[in-house]
Amino acid sequence: MTDAKLAVITGASSGIGLELARCAVADGCEIIICSDEDAIHSVEQDLRTRGAKVTAVLADLGTPEGIEELFAVVGDRQVDYMLANAGRGRGDAFLNQSEADIDEVLRVNVIGTTDLLHRTVRMMRATGEGRILITGSIAGWMPGSYQAVYNATKAYVDLLSWAIRNEVNDSDITVTCLMPGATDTEFFERAQMLDTPIGRDETKDDPAMVAREGYAAMLDGRSGITTGFMNKVQSVLSGLIPDSILASRHRKMAKPDGDGQNV
Repeated sequence: MTDAKLAVITGASSGIGLELARCAVADGCEIIICSDEDAIHSVEQDLRTRGAKVTAVLADLGTPEGIEELFAVVGDRQVDYMLANAGRGRGDAFLNQSEADIDEVLRVNVIGTTDLLHRTVRMMRATGEGRILITGSIAGWMPGSYQAVYNATKAYVDLLSWAIRNEVNDSDITVTCLMPGATDTEFFERAQMLDTPIGRDETKDDPAMVAREGYAAMLDGRSGITTGFMNKVQSVLSGLIPDSILASRHRKMAKPDGDGQNV
């Protein structure tokens, strides 16, 4: 394991992040996993029983202190792979959301992700090499009625990924944007969207499939990948259909039961 690559995976306590951690372990990496949930320690123990060299960090990456805690564990080691997967969602009408809920989504998805990537790219620049996988979303390609702030943050993440990739294209650093659609994780429960059509949809993608395809795209140095056939179709249509129609379509998916639009 002395020649093992070091992979850092955020948001790794469940869902896509957990599956990305499993991909890295299967690839022979030493891993550092991070989440703001206590379950990250259970994941650590489970992966260790499989022979993985793993360190868990319990930290909120939506705060400067959380970012510091993660990079304190990284120390001066070279990060070969950074898998920036941590994110937050919140459903309901924009005016129904509390300022605290909106702030949490912005802190984690925008401020925390930006800080994480800024530090990572600077570290990789020192060696001139590295792989970065950023979990964006096809949600970033459409106006997110009843999920407005989340979709807006994913648009930011998607665009940030492609811009950074262009800026480092004179090096052996690659940046890949993973853009899944609805995936069968705890996201919809945490975002309080179980009372929506998309939350109840039983045809969501398998997080293990999403992670495997994203991890492979990162190793290949691809600019991005959209997982799932219908998501690929939707991504194409989003560039052709007017925003007003996209917003109406998203409303049908994400509007909670019984919401009369009186906010």
